[in-house]
Amino acid sequence: MKEANSAVDEQSSGSHDRNYSLYIELLKKVLVNSIYCDPHTASWGEAIYAEGVRLEGRDCPRDAHTMVGRKRLDNFQYCIETVIKENIPGDILEAGVWRGGCCILARALLKAHGDTSRRVYLADSFMGLPKPDSANYPLDSSLDLSIYPELAVSLSEVQNNFAKYDLLDNQVSFLKGWFKDTLQTNEIEKLAVLRLDGDLYESTIQALDGLYHKLSRGGFVIIDDYGAFEQCRMAVHQFRENRQITTPIVQIDWTGAYWRKE
Repeated sequence: MKEANSAVDEQSSGSHDRNYSLYIELLKKVLVNSIYCDPHTASWGEAIYAEGVRLEGRDCPRDAHTMVGRKRLDNFQYCIETVIKENIPGDILEAGVWRGGCCILARALLKAHGDTSRRVYLADSFMGLPKPDSANYPLDSSLDLSIYPELAVSLSEVQNNFAKYDLLDNQVSFLKGWFKDTLQTNEIEKLAVLRLDGDLYESTIQALDGLYHKLSRGGFVIIDDYGAFEQCRMAVHQFRENRQITTPIVQIDWTGAYWRKE
């Protein structure tokens, strides 16, 4: 009888693993919209769909809920699954969320694992990027991303996107406002995964200064724009130098990178 029950348990476990993998794989395809292949629509590129460009996260999709591409989505999944498996304490936060796709994946992963102990935080102005503060952050003077309206996504639109996946619940919290106002004083006690997608030196350094000390040992910090913008990269290097962080930075794709806190 024990052997029969064991076989049933193994079969059930295997079925769950397959269903989990199928669900997450389909979800990622929907989030980047490699299914319906909506075109790039931002003012800085040609209005077409190119599969390689989309998978690398090099375009601004008309309809997709994320622009980070598959490799960076896969990395986010890896980081979240690792902290769940290893019981690294803390919540998940993304600073700079656009349409919310990465955090939709994060909430789906927690739900699929039955993890009710963690929250997913979305920090964003929900009004686009700030104008460069050249006086305090001179490196940003040549990077004005506030001129692109396609980067401004309202809070209600992001919440509606979560609702479309049946993932808008009390494990999802929104921190609305500029990082200098929201990330220094907030309710978060511990983080397990910190994902930064703020482009600018200002946004990156404010997020690291405000949140890195809350990241648990063994937790992950992901920098989406590390390879894309020198301003972001300089903020990371200066922060790490000031904190004497020597953990190697691991490249994800052409722009994303991460390290694990020791």
